[in-house]
Amino acid sequence: MSNKQNNNTPSDKPRFNMGWLYGLALIAIVFFYFTQGQEDSSVKTETTYSDFKTMVMKGYANEIVINKNTSTLLMYIKPEHIYDVFHQHVQQTGKNPAVSVAIGSVDQVEQFINTAREEKKFTGKFSYDNSKESEFFSSLIMNILFFGAIIMVWMFIMRRMSGGSSSGGMMGPGSIFSVGKSKAQMYEKGGELGITFKDVAGQAGAKQEMQEIVDFLKNPQKYTDLGGKIPKGALLVGPPGTGKTLLAKAVAGEAGVPFFSMSGSDFVEMFVGVGASRVRDLFQQAKSKAPCIIFIDEIDAVGRARSKNPAMGGNDERENTLNALLTEMDGFGTNSGIITLAATNRADMLDSALMRAGRFDRQIHVDLPDLNERREIFVVHLKPLKLDENLDIDFLARQTPGFSGADIANVCNEAALIAARHNSEKVGKQDFLDAVDRIIGGLEKKTKVMTEAEKKSIAIHEAGHATISWFTEFANPLVKVSIVPRGRALGAAWYLPEERVLQTKEAMLDEMCSLLGGRAAEELFIGHISTGAMNDLERTTQQAYAMVAYAGMSDKLPNVNYYRNTEYSFQKPYSETTAKIMDEEVLQLINSQYERAKQILTEHKEGHAQLAQLLVEREVIFADDVERIFGKRPWTSRAEELLEAQMRADAERMAEERAKQLALEAKEQNADEKGEEESKEQDYN
Repeated sequence: MSNKQNNNTPSDKPRFNMGWLYGLALIAIVFFYFTQGQEDSSVKTETTYSDFKTMVMKGYANEIVINKNTSTLLMYIKPEHIYDVFHQHVQQTGKNPAVSVAIGSVDQVEQFINTAREEKKFTGKFSYDNSKESEFFSSLIMNILFFGAIIMVWMFIMRRMSGGSSSGGMMGPGSIFSVGKSKAQMYEKGGELGITFKDVAGQAGAKQEMQEIVDFLKNPQKYTDLGGKIPKGALLVGPPGTGKTLLAKAVAGEAGVPFFSMSGSDFVEMFVGVGASRVRDLFQQAKSKAPCIIFIDEIDAVGRARSKNPAMGGNDERENTLNALLTEMDGFGTNSGIITLAATNRADMLDSALMRAGRFDRQIHVDLPDLNERREIFVVHLKPLKLDENLDIDFLARQTPGFSGADIANVCNEAALIAARHNSEKVGKQDFLDAVDRIIGGLEKKTKVMTEAEKKSIAIHEAGHATISWFTEFANPLVKVSIVPRGRALGAAWYLPEERVLQTKEAMLDEMCSLLGGRAAEELFIGHISTGAMNDLERTTQQAYAMVAYAGMSDKLPNVNYYRNTEYSFQKPYSETTAKIMDEEVLQLINSQYERAKQILTEHKEGHAQLAQLLVEREVIFADDVERIFGKRPWTSRAEELLEAQMRADAERMAEERAKQLALEAKEQNADEKGEEESKEQDYN
């Protein structure tokens, strides 16, 4: 039994790998290649035959070697005469330097050497060297070894690129010969993803259209009996984080058919023709698995509009890939039973041929969630959290306008992290508010040191925003104002915006006036302006240009929309004269709202000063603090009514909880008193 266990136990010894053998062989070949013929590093130089005879007669020669094959001889110099011949020392020439001499007749050299021996001028060794054959064979062997090393390295690279699998061979996954194969990940059953429509909160309209595709795959006869045809493709369009990819996964989970998932960037490769080859291979695999679904995420990487000016570039690999995709989706061949889904947040950049009916029959818009949809999304993401019993999900949904599903998931995760950081046992309302502040404004910088003058300047700036928003009708209702540095901002004001479908000119002007309130407060109450209003000015300028150029809300250019030209991106759709008028109108709009902001601040300068001082003292103030200073806001919006109702409900809930707690304490106290009386009676008896 012990022997079997020992055999099954994995050995600690390193496994044999052919890569090590290749590496050692390559190192040995390189070593011999660079060291051949370099055993003797001594200096060798050439000279004439007459100089050779002179040096021999002077007694410089220590050894003479004649090579008959090359008709040359080598004369090795005695150590004591090295400097006389080479004018260098032994440390520079080596211990055995030689002089090479080209000779004509070997017999004549032999006679000269014999004469030198008789005259006692040469007493060293004299020999012959026939090394031509050995050099030939050594060079032949080295060349064979060199090319052998190249072949081994090539085989090693091929094995690595084929994934190291002996079964895959050169055509295995990842090999250089399979570079044109599709990289799509296939799920035989959509249930492998574990996502269904129940996991997708909100997006009722998008889910309904996607549900029809699932129903057609499950029960096609219901539609074909009426003459209907299955849609060939659906394009999911919407901002980032709204759940486009999640919807596609839910379709795969509901349909129960093979699902091919691939990113648009997977078609892009450095080799020419690879993208088109992968498109063809993807649809070939899909045809063998039909009915099935192909999902291409971020299709704008390959489906971008083709160039309108062919002279500007030659053969574009991306355009070839797009052409192959267009042909496969609706070309001469048929793709019955294959539905192509794609997702992008840049639909305006896609090629018009890709967007036509017959390729993507449906464009499903996945927009940012509204108030009710945000509540549903919160319900999904709050399930794994340990929540406070008093947490109101409706309040969280109202506090996150403009948030996508991914943003809401991030809020829930940040709230849990903040609660854990504070050693709380449950995630409460304040944790979620801190998480929203963290995501919108950035991380709170508690270590940032500001002077009193800077702190006062920031307080005056933020109080200016709060004051203007309080006294303009269509400005968003204020939630809180802070001068605590967050991210790149030194202060911030939080609002509860109304989710309006249409924006009026008056509402946009009120918003511009509110944005300029900080800069106006600096000029009025400090006497100089700072760079703290850069973001406000940027947003104001963008809004002003949008009103003039696209919404037709200016006096000199009314009812005109200077569209964003995508056909010819190198010229503007208006003249230079019109551009000048647009600049003048934008400047007039901004200046008028700036003067309006200064007028409002001048009328309420006492309240503004109190608000700024309160900010300096407390660093964070809320809407009830502003109401205590300025009084009730003249205009009450629907969002404010909801906020006030929520605050009243919170106050009533807290009063009820306090009353219950007092009643419970009184009951416990009465029980204790009664127990004491009973114990006294027992003692008395």
